Amino acid sequence: MSDFLKGSALSRGLSSSDRIYLAPGPQMASEQFRLTVRTSDKSVHSFVVSREAIETLASDYPFQKEEINQQLAHIRSAMNAQDVWGLPTPVVMGIVNVTPDSFSDGGEFFEVDHAVQHAKSLLDEGAHILDVGGESTRPGANAVTEEEELARVRPVLKACRNWPVLLSADTRKPRVMEAALKGGAAIINDVTALEFDPDSVNVVARSDAKICLMHSSADPKVMQDNPTYDHVLFDVLDYLKERIKLCRDAGIDLERICVDPGIGFGKTLDHNLTLLKGLPYFHALGCPVLLGVSRKSFIGKIDRPGEAASRIGGSLSALLYGLTAGVQIFRVHDVAESRQAIAVWSGIDKCDQSI
Repeated sequence: MSDFLKGSALSRGLSSSDRIYLAPGPQMASEQFRLTVRTSDKSVHSFVVSREAIETLASDYPFQKEEINQQLAHIRSAMNAQDVWGLPTPVVMGIVNVTPDSFSDGGEFFEVDHAVQHAKSLLDEGAHILDVGGESTRPGANAVTEEEELARVRPVLKACRNWPVLLSADTRKPRVMEAALKGGAAIINDVTALEFDPDSVNVVARSDAKICLMHSSADPKVMQDNPTYDHVLFDVLDYLKERIKLCRDAGIDLERICVDPGIGFGKTLDHNLTLLKGLPYFHALGCPVLLGVSRKSFIGKIDRPGEAASRIGGSLSALLYGLTAGVQIFRVHDVAESRQAIAVWSGIDKCDQSI
């Protein structure tokens, strides 16, 4: 038995029903790892251990070996990656809401000309991806018809399709996905992780599009009605792992997938903070991690309430925390400010102290 288990509540060792979760260690160190074991009774046991201890664990428990080695390989790959989908990391995804009711800028860019002008501004400010959405997914939002959503996003995608930027369609509907891909989108960003409609996975599988799988506990209309979890971090990880498997079984290569923990989507403040603190664990899924914290209401709950546009400071703070956790893609309203924050953080992080 591995030494670190002997003096712990897991002194009985591991069983085949125990679930293993690995993450890079403190400060994303390459020789230390966070290891969490969730037992069948849902109790959680966490350790900080060396690479050698993880390898010994895999040797001691051959029924866990494949899972441990796969997670280790995914973490090594994430820590060594220099780009995502041909874009240098960190990647900034600019938000283009063509909606009258989005939580932050609803109605501000609802007219096509205004939306295209806004998209051009985000491109000029340094966005690598433009995420165009025609249906609000804020808490309490009403659904819109496919026809209305298509009428909103099609002309914006058409206007932007030859720009030097990747286009993303923020939608949960397969018909809108198909039209967006034909209209120039290279990415589908689905807040339901392709669960809203069973045909969605087939639409993505038939294409060469990238797909962002986001966790959300329920429909936007009711998702904030008393959300509950056994353990939000590991419940979300388990859910995304299952959605990745669904995509892989449908023929979607792992390299085409990214994952999003879904901050603010069916989560309380404590849930959101737990997910942010646990971001390093998402690297073991084997996909780039997308983080959307921009102007979200949890910021006002920590600091003070106010309009969404007043939360830029908190947005940047959460973004920089994501950088320390190795997040590769950031979905933001404020591209110029985010780009600058990333540049300064990266400059400090890469500074050679020997000078």
